[in-house]
Amino acid sequence: MRCPLCGHNDTQVKDSRPTEDNSAVRRRRLCPECGSRWTTFERVQLRELTVRKSDGNKVIFDREKLIRSLQIALRKRPVDEDRIDRIVNSIQRQLETSGETEIPTRAIGEMVMDNLRELDQVAYVRFASVYKKFREAKDFEAFVGHMSDETEP
Repeated sequence: MRCPLCGHNDTQVKDSRPTEDNSAVRRRRLCPECGSRWTTFERVQLRELTVRKSDGNKVIFDREKLIRSLQIALRKRPVDEDRIDRIVNSIQRQLETSGETEIPTRAIGEMVMDNLRELDQVAYVRFASVYKKFREAKDFEAFVGHMSDETEP
C-alpha cells in the first residue's frame, strides 16, 4: 500500500486484527521511508451496489456518505461513533445480501429511518425532516404527532 504522506510504495503492516463486530480487518501500517504510522480498514465487498436516485440518476453506493448523513442527524446526541459504524455495517450488509445490485434511495432512507427510530428520537426527526422534505413547522408537528400515535398502546 502507498504511504498517504510521502507516497512511498512499499509500506509494512505492523498489526492486524478484526474490528469489534468482525465486519472488517483493522491494520496498523508503517512507512519505512518517512516513519509515519496510520490505520486502514479492509471490508469485504460482496457486490458493487448502484443507488438509483429519485431523479433517475444512478451512482455507486458511497458508505462514507451514509456515515456523514447519520453523523449529521446524530450531531450533539449521546451516541458513540462505533454505534454509527455498526448501523452502517448492518445497512450495507442488508443491501449486499438482498440480491439486488440497484437499490432505490428510498429503500436506503427507510433503513436509516428504522435504525434512527430505535436509536434516538431527536436524530430520527432531524433525518426525517430532510428525507421527507419538510417545508413548514406543521410538517414537523404532523410527523411528531404520528410518532406519538405509534408509541401509544
